[in-house]
Amino acid sequence: MAADSPARPALPVTFRPTRTRVVLLGVGAVMFATITAIGLVLDRLGPGERISFVFTAVLMSSVLVLLSRPKVVADEDGVTVVNLTTKRRLAWAEILRVNLRPGDPWVFLDLSDGTSLPALGIQPGIAKAQAVSDARALRALAEERGSGAHDN
Repeated sequence: MAADSPARPALPVTFRPTRTRVVLLGVGAVMFATITAIGLVLDRLGPGERISFVFTAVLMSSVLVLLSRPKVVADEDGVTVVNLTTKRRLAWAEILRVNLRPGDPWVFLDLSDGTSLPALGIQPGIAKAQAVSDARALRALAEERGSGAHDN
């Protein structure tokens, strides 16, 4: 890679869809407050029904918090991929390639064991330019530090 090579970020670095996260957490907070307020304001509801409103608000907000969880953390020793319900630690040598093709919902990491790992922490959603920049930075780090440097 010549002059157009992306700058390698200082380690450790965390990649996450910040705008998406802000929207999800903001909507979750507003939704929780609104549903809880409705449950508490309605005069005809009994205590059990009020509790069910609050429980529903907690449940719905929890889903949005879960959706805001994904991130990719790169440090000197490797990469930690945190997706919705899973967390996986990878050594740099395990990452052969970092892919974000047009139309992909998020980055995919091609691994040395022949599998591909989705990394939801870098997703083009509502911040495509940021996702492309983050994918390039992660790709540059993987090529510099991992076995992907020997493929090209």
